[in-house]
Amino acid sequence: MSAGGAFGGNRGARPVPPEKGVFPLDHLHECDLEKKEYISCLKSSGHQSDRCRQFSKKYLECRMERNLMAKQDMSELGFREVKETHSSEERNRKDDNQTNPSSGNKTILP
Repeated sequence: MSAGGAFGGNRGARPVPPEKGVFPLDHLHECDLEKKEYISCLKSSGHQSDRCRQFSKKYLECRMERNLMAKQDMSELGFREVKETHSSEERNRKDDNQTNPSSGNKTILP
């Protein structure tokens, strides 16, 4: 008979905790709405997670607000500030309009 458990496990080995630490499950369903929105978005987008980032961010923020995971800066989780993204996109659009005034956008610049 082997020294392992009945199902081949090693009874003497200690489990290794996850890298980010232990976080409780959402037993009280406090973030169900955010989770359902994210899953719905994934299903409707063919599981392309980049299209559902705003829902993923809302879900993580909900978990942090309710102490279901450690509070962490969103930039550490792969999210950039919205202001930076929008301002650079707006600058690019303005530059395009100035260099190519015949584009479909009829923006009047000061």
